[in-house]
This record gives sequence, structure tokens and C-alpha cells, in this order.
Amino acid sequence: MKQLFIAGSLLGLLAGPAQAQLQQVSDLTLAAAQKLSGAAMAACQAKGKSIVVTVLDRGGNIVSVQRADGVGPHNTEASRRKAYTALSTRTDTQLLASNARANIDAANLTTLPELLLLGGGLPLTAKGNIVGAIGVAGGGGAPQDRACAQAAIGAVPELDPAI
Repeated sequence: MKQLFIAGSLLGLLAGPAQAQLQQVSDLTLAAAQKLSGAAMAACQAKGKSIVVTVLDRGGNIVSVQRADGVGPHNTEASRRKAYTALSTRTDTQLLASNARANIDAANLTTLPELLLLGGGLPLTAKGNIVGAIGVAGGGGAPQDRACAQAAIGAVPELDPAI
């Protein structure tokens, strides 16, 4: 009986660290992605701009794509790549583009086929952890695209505010 108790205790001690190694993560829901897309669309439409919005989850999977009428077809891919760039680098793509222009080493990022160093992509965080990214294209330029993405983040209270 004593040996059984000792063996059970050892198993309990060994199982404890395995559970402690699992990380708790937040996932971006379809409802949150749709809210982000709708808010970005509304922000740009209020300025008379038609856009495409892509929202990715933390794994880089497309959760939502929304396209306004009349937007050029290249903007769909641009919005996806902006979101991917923001997610992959964990950086605002406008800041990344600015850094690449100022730093010869960072300029090499433009040679990676999936990255798009153009404003309009923002990482999405909740409690400091990356949960996805949003990319906006077609709003009349990088600063306008970025402003619409920022407005969208403000519409989902569970997300950390955009900087």
C-alpha cells in the first residue's frame, strides 16, 4: 500500500510540470473579425472611400475578407498581405515601411514575397498577446488605410488599443 501511495505521488509530481507548460491563448472569433471588418468599412465609407479588409487569426489563417463595391481586384491581395506582414512582424506596417526606408538592413524585408511594407496593416493584441492582424487596402493611400484599421480596432473592446 505504501508503494502504491509513493508511485501515485510520483506520477502526480511528473504530471504537474506538463500541465504548467501549456500556454493559455485567446483566439479571434468570426464574430470579432466581422465586427472589425464592418467597423473598418464604415470608417472608410464615412470618408468616401471604398476598401477591402482582411482579418487573420494568430496562425495567419483568413477569418474574414470584406470588399466594398467597385474596389480594384489588386486590393484584396494587398489587404491580405498587409495583415500577414503585421502579424508576421508584430509591427504596424506603416512603421515597418518607414523603418525600411531609413535602414538599409530593414530594406531587405521588401525581398520577402509575402511581406508588403505599406501602411494599412496592424497586429491585433489582447492582453498583450497577438491574436491576429487586420489589413486594409484601397482607401486612397497608406495613411488612410491605417486610419480605417485603427478605427476598427477601437470597435472591439476585448482588443488592446491600436498605437
